[in-house]
Amino acid sequence: MSGPVLAGSDGVPRCPWAVSSQDYMAYHDEEWGRPVHGDDALYERLSLEAFQSGLSWITILRRREGFRAAFAGFRIAEVAAFTEADRERLLADPGIIRNRAKIEATLANARVLAGWAPGELDELIWSHAPDRASRPVPRTLADVPAVTAESTALSKALKKRGLRFVGPTTAYALMQACGLVDDHVETCASRSAPSGG
Repeated sequence: MSGPVLAGSDGVPRCPWAVSSQDYMAYHDEEWGRPVHGDDALYERLSLEAFQSGLSWITILRRREGFRAAFAGFRIAEVAAFTEADRERLLADPGIIRNRAKIEATLANARVLAGWAPGELDELIWSHAPDRASRPVPRTLADVPAVTAESTALSKALKKRGLRFVGPTTAYALMQACGLVDDHVETCASRSAPSGG
């Protein structure tokens, strides 16, 4: 699946990873690579990318509503106030990935972020967006990096501020998901689609 594009069941050319399920197609077409702003929205994406580490994204995508229910819609102030009882509830919740280290990192990150000024997470993440004009357009999936200088710098900045489970690979996946970079392959229909705001 490393060719330029594959057509989905509807005949639309997409990045090869996006055509194996309706869930992937919808996520690819409607979200992946579109700009995401707002501290809570970015906290959600950062948390989900951390949970994805070592797993397939479809596993996270299919549990997304479960994650949202379990983590109070990823509203930072609410998650920061979670108690030990909430931690135990999360560890027993079959609607999410019950990985203790990832759950604890998500809770700890909320407590850190609750002390930041409004918009500070958004500003920090987006300050690491590379100049799109300077990046080559990927022709195939083989042209898409897993880590970049910018994602390494973002990872270091987040860790320095006390966040956990934010390595360079996770940071790059966040950059892809939240539209800091456009890694839709050259002939993908979504590459030329309006990016919204």
